[in-house]
Amino acid sequence: MQENLLLGGYTRGIGRRGLQAEIARVYETFPALAARAKTVAGQLSGGQQQMVAIGQALMAKPALLMLDEPSGGLAPSVVSEVMSTVSALAGQGLGILLVEQAVEAAVSVAQDITVLDVGRVVLQRDSAEVDDLDILREAYFGRART
Repeated sequence: MQENLLLGGYTRGIGRRGLQAEIARVYETFPALAARAKTVAGQLSGGQQQMVAIGQALMAKPALLMLDEPSGGLAPSVVSEVMSTVSALAGQGLGILLVEQAVEAAVSVAQDITVLDVGRVVLQRDSAEVDDLDILREAYFGRART
C-alpha cells in the first residue's frame, strides 16, 4: 500500500526524504493506514482502499482534489470518516470537487451544491440555503428546475 502512495508523489521530484514526509502527512490524515503500511492495497477494506486513493492524490499536492463518489460501497461509519476528512481538507484550503449520489453525505461537506441531469444544471444553491434535503431529491428526480 505504501508503494501506491509513493506513486502519487513521484511527479513532484522531491526525493526519498520528501516523499517519506508526505507519506507521514497522509498517515496523519488517515491514521487507519499507518498500521497497514506494509499491506498490499488489494487486501485492504473498501474504506481503506478509498483512503489510499485519496492519499495517493494528496501526495501530488494538488490545488484541487476531484472525488467521484468516494462513499460508493462503503459502510456508513466509513463514509462518515471519509467525508469528515474531505471536510477537514477543504478547511485547510484544498479545493474539493465532489461528485456524490449519497445526498446527506455530500451536503454535510459541501459549500455549494449543483445537481446535474444529463449534463444540465437543474439546481444550484449555496449549501447553507439547503435546509431540506427534499429540494435536492426533487431536483435529482426531475421535478424541480431552477
